[in-house]
Amino acid sequence: MSTTLAPASEPTSLESLLGSAKKGDADAQLALAIRLRDGKGVDKDEKQALHWARQAADQGNPDAMDYVGFVYLRGSLVQRQPSIAFGYFKAAADQSAQAAFNLGQCYFGAQGVEQDCATGLMWWEKAAERGHGRAAACAAMASFSGEGVPRDEAKARKLAERAVELNDPSGLVFFGELRFRDGDIDAAKDLWTRAAALAETGATGHPAQPSASASAQQGADLLRLIPYRQGKRNEPGKAAFIEIPHVHQGYNNCGSSACAAFARFQGSDISGWDFKKLCPSPLGTGTDWWHLLEASSKIGQKWKLVTYTPDDAGFEEATAMLRRELDAGRPVVVDFKYIGPQYPGGFAGHTLGVCGYLAEEDLYILCNPAVASPGIQLITSADLKDFWRSDYYGAKANAILSRPAFVIDVP
Repeated sequence: MSTTLAPASEPTSLESLLGSAKKGDADAQLALAIRLRDGKGVDKDEKQALHWARQAADQGNPDAMDYVGFVYLRGSLVQRQPSIAFGYFKAAADQSAQAAFNLGQCYFGAQGVEQDCATGLMWWEKAAERGHGRAAACAAMASFSGEGVPRDEAKARKLAERAVELNDPSGLVFFGELRFRDGDIDAAKDLWTRAAALAETGATGHPAQPSASASAQQGADLLRLIPYRQGKRNEPGKAAFIEIPHVHQGYNNCGSSACAAFARFQGSDISGWDFKKLCPSPLGTGTDWWHLLEASSKIGQKWKLVTYTPDDAGFEEATAMLRRELDAGRPVVVDFKYIGPQYPGGFAGHTLGVCGYLAEEDLYILCNPAVASPGIQLITSADLKDFWRSDYYGAKANAILSRPAFVIDVP
């Protein structure tokens, strides 16, 4: 999801802005809310920011309605209520491209409304027409992989081109991937270089980055990994890379999406949403790993769950397992835990794949359903050690912290 965008012009004087807001100027109220939310020229105060955003939303300001809707969807400042969020987005979607994008996310991810991926795609396309690059990229990726909508490569390319026109980083990554698959490596390099220039990048990023930063880092990572994706020989103990079909996840559907990608690697054609429907938990909610394991058996997959202790010794065992599996040409699914005040409740979980490693640089390669296709990201061993842990990946875990993984069960 994305938060509302700031208005194009803001009064530079905080006193002038506050005065206008108190007089009932909805644009000033929203601008003040954004300054308070982001701490721009004023102490950060999200509660007061929400107060002013509500004032503007009550006057019908569409971007303010999107702002308030996103607060209810996220649930870090108020009790999470997707149905209220959906109502705000729907009321504003005809006037706000950001609200149209978020409304599409709600339909696609069953947030506050019964899932309707086709309607979600329609709202993403409307947002893209109005200049929302990420909406164009999301619609392109869903159309390409056939997530909840019929697979349509021609539509995916057209939407990806629109995302590139809008200089969206995820669109640049995805269209670069399409050109890479076409065999036009120079065009792919150009697009990934453009993506990498849109935000600060480092030797690697990490999976908890904001989407725009993650896409920029992806561009840099994909440039580095071209030789491995063009067939550079894997060397056991030194380097391995396995290409995994990427599945673009919907809201709160990382577990099923990562598992669908894992299953597709093994010859299945299941989508992330269809994998989720094999589990008892409702669409748009987290999924118990034991339910994911049961779902895999329903489609003829043979997986097993392995766990390692969260200490240094456990990490050494876990990474030794990773390298053995990757050297044998088998990717692995892992569960991450992110900790920080930006997450509702102070933490969040995320399921994704590990599809390679570069021993000399002490790097691992991820296939992440939450980022732009092909989902590839580099991660340092130190960050992998920090993120790869979970104490709530399933009810049977009994809140015991460990490093869980799904591996292909071989005789």
